[in-house]
Amino acid sequence: MGEDSRIPAQEQPYPGTTDPMTPRPRDEMADYQGSGLLLGKRALITGGDSGIGRAVAVAFAKEGADVAIGYLAEVEDEDAAHTARLVEATGRRCVVHRADLSVQENCQGLVDDAVEELGGLDILVNNCAYQQPVEDFADLDSETWEYTFRVNIHSYFWTTKAALPHLADGSAIINTSSINGLRGNRTLIDYSATKGAVLALTYALSQSLRERGIRVNCVAPGPVWTPLIPATFTADRVESFGEQAPMGRAAEPDEIAPSYVFFAAGRLSSYYTGEVLTPVGGETLPG
Repeated sequence: MGEDSRIPAQEQPYPGTTDPMTPRPRDEMADYQGSGLLLGKRALITGGDSGIGRAVAVAFAKEGADVAIGYLAEVEDEDAAHTARLVEATGRRCVVHRADLSVQENCQGLVDDAVEELGGLDILVNNCAYQQPVEDFADLDSETWEYTFRVNIHSYFWTTKAALPHLADGSAIINTSSINGLRGNRTLIDYSATKGAVLALTYALSQSLRERGIRVNCVAPGPVWTPLIPATFTADRVESFGEQAPMGRAAEPDEIAPSYVFFAAGRLSSYYTGEVLTPVGGETLPG
């Protein structure tokens, strides 16, 4: 997506898939050259079928990691299969697991499957997310509020709790927050609240797990062109998506994934825990 490009108006049903998107996101890390930063590591990525999760999965594989990805729905099977093909083309393994992570038992099942298939776990990326904009706070119902929390923060707790017995000294946990968790969004109130909670969870977990040698960090991107956008925004809002960023456009997933590589690789970030990287397209945040 070039600096002067515009996204045409479009919508699709939730949870969204890559094929109908125009333009297609850059999410395959095609030009990325790995250097063995994650050689022999085993990573689990939630929301790994497309978008940021796909780009992270491929980047990790190019750095030498075997990967497991979790994703939500049958309609995403082809996206997940495509991510698996991209990972396997690097010579690494990819495990795909479909599960609704708003349910605690499914988070445990995802971790158990990943550990069994990969032979252990070294890196956990909590990345799955749900959003549903409302124009008026009065229109935000309790069911939506609770579901957003179950996906965006409860699943991070449940998946991390399930993964913890398998994470040793030198392991890494990376959580996905958002610019909206840093400064809020008037139409994404529940989403913003969960993404703020992800930041606080990152800070607290980093302190709790420090003596075990497990680093906990967070990536909080600005607008990124992924299937979640046309699946949750109206067509006219999609058409202007990302224009508010100082760079005048949304990011591509390929532009966000290197932040996760940085936090996953001890060679790069062994002195980082409780930190947040904010690839937000030039926005300067106070505080």
